[in-house]
Amino acid sequence: MDSFNFNDIFKSSFLEKTTSFSIVDSLIGLLVAFVVGLFIYMVYKKTFAGVIYSHSFNISLIVMSMATALIIMGISSNVLLSLGMVGALSIVRFRTPIKDPMDIVYIFWSIVAGILCGAGFIPLVIIGSILIGIVLLVFVNKITIENPYLVIVKYNDVEVEELLKQIISQKSKKYSMKSKSAMPGNDLEIIYEVRVKENDVNFINTIMEMNGVKSAVMLSYDGNFTA
Repeated sequence: MDSFNFNDIFKSSFLEKTTSFSIVDSLIGLLVAFVVGLFIYMVYKKTFAGVIYSHSFNISLIVMSMATALIIMGISSNVLLSLGMVGALSIVRFRTPIKDPMDIVYIFWSIVAGILCGAGFIPLVIIGSILIGIVLLVFVNKITIENPYLVIVKYNDVEVEELLKQIISQKSKKYSMKSKSAMPGNDLEIIYEVRVKENDVNFINTIMEMNGVKSAVMLSYDGNFTA
């Protein structure tokens, strides 16, 4: 029979885990995660090409790196805790819509950086983040992409179609008809996808002045409709 003494009362698995906890290693991991997150913050700010810049989203990238590193540090030495953490995180659902695919890239980058910092792969996360940052800075800022436009014209005269096609073919590098609709009251609608020459969008005024045209709308199209 095992002996039981007074000191066994004060034994605690929680305290034993605390003594095996390395404060120095944890601080180094969190500090590197913060620095890498700050680097991601600066790259995102430099490469942001939208209209409305979200400062709170950019700050969340730094916190995401640190929080992920903290989780990895906690579960790295305990298999049961890691399984429990996976189960707990699997029930979390994020409902914030991500409109720009590049935002998903930065979120994934922050999570990966946090995982590597928490696992202790400091040189890997530093070298990898620098290379990723250079790629983003070069390709996002230096390479310009011409987004197509959608030209939506409503009219009530069939003869407008041929003249409209001639104007679009003269003013655009490339074009294609996307749809044509007939509505009650002899109203017609036609949609063209065009790539304009030298960002010249003034031909929409010419289309609007045509006889039989009721309205002419031009939208920038990059996967979402943006007026």
